[in-house]
Amino acid sequence: MSFEVNGKTFPQEPRAGQCLRTFLRELGHFGVKKGCDAGDCGACTVLLDGEPVHSCLIPAFRAEGRAVTTIEGLGGDHGAHPMQQAFLDAQGFQCGFCTAGMILTCASLNQAQRTDLGSALKGNICRCTGYRSIEDALLGKTNVEESVEPGAAFGRSLPAPAGPDVVRGKARYTFDTQIDGLLHIKLLRSPHAHAKIVAIDKSDALRVPGVHAVLTHEDAPSVLISTARHEKDWMDPEDTRILDDVVRFIGQKVAAVVAESEAAAEEACRRLKVDYEILPALIDPEQAMAPGAPVIHPDRTTANRIADPQRNLAAETHGEYGDVAAALATSAVTYEATFHSHRVQHAALETHGGLAWLDASGVLNVRTSTQVPFLTRRALSDIFGLPLDKVRVFCERVGGGFGGKQEMFVEDILALATFKTGRPVKLELTREEQFIATSTRHPMRVHIKAGADADGRLTALQLEVLSNTGAYGNHAGPVMFHSLSESIAVYNCPNKKVDGFAVYTNTVPSGAFRGYGLPQTQIAIEAAIDELARQLGISPYDMRRRNVVKPGDPMLSPPPSEFHDVLYGSYGLDQCLDLVERAMQADGPQPDLTPEWLIGDGVALTMIDTVPPAGHLADAMIALNDEGGFDLTVGTAEFGNGTSTVHRQIAATTLATTVDRIRLRQSDTAHGGHDTGAYGSAGTFVAGKATHAAAMQLATELMAVAASVWLCDAASCTLDDEAVVSGVRRMSFAELAKLARERGQPFAASGNSEGTPRSVGFNVQGFRVAVNKGTGEIKILRSVQAADAGVVANPMQCRGQVEGGVAQAIGAALYEEMVIDATGRVTNPKFRDYHLPSFADVPRTEVIFAETSDTIGPLGAKSMSESPYNPVTAALGNAIADATGIRFTAPPFKPDRMFPALHEKFGN
Repeated sequence: MSFEVNGKTFPQEPRAGQCLRTFLRELGHFGVKKGCDAGDCGACTVLLDGEPVHSCLIPAFRAEGRAVTTIEGLGGDHGAHPMQQAFLDAQGFQCGFCTAGMILTCASLNQAQRTDLGSALKGNICRCTGYRSIEDALLGKTNVEESVEPGAAFGRSLPAPAGPDVVRGKARYTFDTQIDGLLHIKLLRSPHAHAKIVAIDKSDALRVPGVHAVLTHEDAPSVLISTARHEKDWMDPEDTRILDDVVRFIGQKVAAVVAESEAAAEEACRRLKVDYEILPALIDPEQAMAPGAPVIHPDRTTANRIADPQRNLAAETHGEYGDVAAALATSAVTYEATFHSHRVQHAALETHGGLAWLDASGVLNVRTSTQVPFLTRRALSDIFGLPLDKVRVFCERVGGGFGGKQEMFVEDILALATFKTGRPVKLELTREEQFIATSTRHPMRVHIKAGADADGRLTALQLEVLSNTGAYGNHAGPVMFHSLSESIAVYNCPNKKVDGFAVYTNTVPSGAFRGYGLPQTQIAIEAAIDELARQLGISPYDMRRRNVVKPGDPMLSPPPSEFHDVLYGSYGLDQCLDLVERAMQADGPQPDLTPEWLIGDGVALTMIDTVPPAGHLADAMIALNDEGGFDLTVGTAEFGNGTSTVHRQIAATTLATTVDRIRLRQSDTAHGGHDTGAYGSAGTFVAGKATHAAAMQLATELMAVAASVWLCDAASCTLDDEAVVSGVRRMSFAELAKLARERGQPFAASGNSEGTPRSVGFNVQGFRVAVNKGTGEIKILRSVQAADAGVVANPMQCRGQVEGGVAQAIGAALYEEMVIDATGRVTNPKFRDYHLPSFADVPRTEVIFAETSDTIGPLGAKSMSESPYNPVTAALGNAIADATGIRFTAPPFKPDRMFPALHEKFGN
């Protein structure tokens, strides 16, 4: 057999049953990605005789005698293919994991297919962009400014530095490398929601040819940990072991098999014999916290940072300002309701996984898909008793995160396996494992009571939150606390009360997810504001204007916080409300709808603290290199959040140079320094401040050196056009680099940020929807979001963050839902049954930025990664209520769920 790939013939033969995707990757074509194994995501798309196919569904032998084109060969010997260049010009990517497959599909479309992109692109999923920039690429639009004058990079739409490699398939993600002697790990997972492991018989598994080790709880350190990663360990309970003798949800890992091949490891998993003692399982959080319920963690105590193990409470909080009950009794209008939010999967196209090995000096190296390499290194150091300098954790490019990779789900097993075998090891979760065994958004039941006086001033706000943290408490407390904080702190109200419970159940754990608890409570609060306004005959916009906090107002939510560092670095909420209201009132295309369609408008607002409390740390280092450019080292990871672009823009602006003169190294603990991680809206606000501080310090040093040569006052020096200037005198950076070489002393500086004080970001979302009163179908006719991001570091990129956040939130509001049955099993653990939004599902969102400058953030900027997600479901809920007169309280707003209430009100 022979195979032609990108015009080159390969004599290698595929293994029996091997799919084309795996075969191509083994040949070194890493642009072919693994995203789902089921033909649902399109990340593995290649051209077969010019036609796009999902290579994970094609047996490799069927490609014999046919021309296979991967992204690496699309341009042939002529450089970039026009479609690759179009994606560069439009910046039609964020994390980039889907981009190779997306480009190949787009490159194959004929003119007829381009007229119906919803159908033409249905086989290619993008989780990041919201698809607008992909459409721009197909339309030949240019969104980037290719170059700007030195010192003017900040605030400009400059392209991502990795763009050329992303569109050519050369950007390296976690598994895009080859390591000699690699062993493979597969995990046996629990079929029971709650059980004690009595015995594990390894004998048959160890007889499988190629198996090197079978690891169980007897082989793992017994130390208690949390999979959650925070700068401060006290934020999360210690309730988890690498491998445990008690399993608490269906999908929990029971044993790890290490073998020469994935097939051998899988076969050994099948041969393991496990004797379980079945224990009572609790699926419903209300039952789990009821008196007399079985205890899920009976051997844990409050010393493990668990609020009340005997009541299955991972965390709880209670507080009140004023007298809510009395205020409600005297209010002119009141509203009370219970809302439910559901489980949502992060669905990053690159699943959790990593590679681990011991180098010649005995350093544990872990290459992994993570948002938190430095915190993961610290955890591995603690678990295995290693000095920090004996652990290296790093990532190159990460294929999406959305909070799901602020966890340690695989790195501990990788370390254990490489220590036990002495060999390099690999663990890559399947898409099903990603659903059943990692983490989800916290499902919540939110009960709200609210009151207002006759003038529309809020008199009372009361929230009771019941959060289902699942089998383990990773992020349980912080998510619950966050859900109760900014959600009501954004409104002035003299009487506020909160009660929060984060409850253990025998279900897949919940964890960090974009928005971190705010979307779940926001739907209830914003519904209450609308319902009070409706009773009073006040417009939803004016109701909000009368009650939102303004500069000088305290941002209060009970109980009182011990952290008092949140400030109004900038305030653009008033602008955002005005911008959305004007945009929604502006003339636009009139929908051609039949009478059974009901049209309504909805608005919702959110506020978010730009970083977590209690410290979020970042270090940066920058040095003048021999060419007169700069080498910048940061710890924060790039997974579509755009920090690689912004760091270079900050440094180039501060040092009066251009971004192409900034070489960036990032997300590798071997580079030194520390970085808490790319989560909590900290990439620009915290890590960017560290870069700014380092660049400022280096600028000061360069001016001081030039002044010493000129024998003048350093205060007379400035940086301009890649040089130090004082009057008519000018010393270029290249000359300074030569001087550094002559002195044998490089010019370098470092900077850091501690994440305090913190600022606040604001977002307002508006929707116009049409609801079919006969079927429950929803059409989004208009989508507008206004955002206060301070000085926008990169308008094109920030717009993409907003669009992507809105698209992801629309998915959660209308389509996505992880279904758990009565036994605790996830019944839809694959994309095909989960319904991620495709091109046809996502409307175009008009993004408008308020004109503000933040006094705290770097060069006036603040975060805009999580916050666009937060107001979307609430605004959709309000629009649907406006259209139908029915308040639906439990997304996703699917037609079959809406139909009974619509039928009751409107009949046939």
